[in-house]
Amino acid sequence: MARCIELAKKGIGNVAPNPMVGAVIVYKGKIIGEGYHRKYGEGHAEVNAIAAVHDESLLRDSTIYVSLEPCSHYGKTPPCAELIIKKGIPRVVIGCLDPFPAVSGRGVRMLREAGVEVIAGVLEEEARALNLAFMTFQLQKRPYIYLKWAQSRDGFMDLKRESNVTPPITFSSSETLRRVHRLRSEVAAIMVGTRTALLDNPSLTVRHWDGKSPVRVVLDRSLKIGKDSALLDGSVQTLIFTAQEKESRPNVTYVQIDFEQEILPQILHYLYAQKLNSLMVEGGALLLRSFLDAGLWDEAWIETAPVWLKDGVKAPKVSGVIHKSEWKGEHLLEIWHRLGEK
Repeated sequence: MARCIELAKKGIGNVAPNPMVGAVIVYKGKIIGEGYHRKYGEGHAEVNAIAAVHDESLLRDSTIYVSLEPCSHYGKTPPCAELIIKKGIPRVVIGCLDPFPAVSGRGVRMLREAGVEVIAGVLEEEARALNLAFMTFQLQKRPYIYLKWAQSRDGFMDLKRESNVTPPITFSSSETLRRVHRLRSEVAAIMVGTRTALLDNPSLTVRHWDGKSPVRVVLDRSLKIGKDSALLDGSVQTLIFTAQEKESRPNVTYVQIDFEQEILPQILHYLYAQKLNSLMVEGGALLLRSFLDAGLWDEAWIETAPVWLKDGVKAPKVSGVIHKSEWKGEHLLEIWHRLGEK
C-alpha cells in the first residue's frame, strides 16, 4: 500500500478534480504490475496496473492493492470495479473508501457481490491524507483552501503603500520561492484581492517550478483593475468576481456576484461548480483575514523572513495547529492546519 501511495503522488497537478490513485498487482509475493492515474480523463490506476501485466492469466491468482476504493460508476472511463471482476482478480486491498457519493462503498459492495475478497482500511490515514483536496471537495462541497503569506520577524506583511510606485517588500529567498511556486503548480486556483492586484500587479503564474499555472481568481467589485494589469493579459484562465456587468473575453471571465450578501460562499460555490477542487489565497491581508474569520481554510503556509519592518501592514493571526515547521536558511516556513476533522 505504501508503494500505491508513492505511485499516486506522480499524478499530482494533473488529475484534478479526480483523486490521485496508485495501484499495485502482486502475484505470489512478486509485483507484476503497477499503475497510477496519470491525467484527468485518462485511464485510472487499476486500468494502468492491469495493462502493465504481461501475462494476464496470473491475474486470477493475484491481489490488487489500490490506495482508493475502485470506482463503480461510468464517468470519463468505465468502472474499475467492473474491470477487476472481468479480469478475475480474486483479492483487492484498499487504502480508504471514496467519499464521492456515486462511489462510496459501492465499489466494495460490487466486488464482494461478485465473490471478490476485499480488505479495506490499510494505511487508511496516509491514503486519506494523499487526497485532502478531493475529500474536502466531496464532503464539504468547496475547494480545499490554502492561505499563504510571508511576513517580517515582527509580524508585518508589507509597508503601508498607497500606490504601486513603491514596490512591495521582498521576503522570500530563492529556495522558499521555489517551494511556493511548487504549491502553485499543484493547486487548481489562486486568488488575490483588489488592493493586491493594484499595488503588486502580480501574474500569479508558475515561474520558479516546473508545472502548469492555476486558474487565477480576482476580487474586483468596481472593476478598478486596469486593462494593463498582468492578471488581465489572457495568458492564463482568469475569473474576475465583480458587482458590475461586463462582457467576458478569451481566458478572462467576469462573474457577477451580490456584494450585499456574503461574498466568500458565492465565490466558493462558483469554484465548486467549475470543479476547481483547491484554492490558494495569496493576499492581501484583508482577504486573508476574511477567510480566517469565516473558518474557510484548511492550511496556512506562513513564511517568516529575517527582516524587521517596525511598522506596516499587520499580518493575520492564525488559530490552529502547526503541522510542519522547517528552516530554509534564515527563513522559517510553518504549515498550520485548521482545527477540525479533515
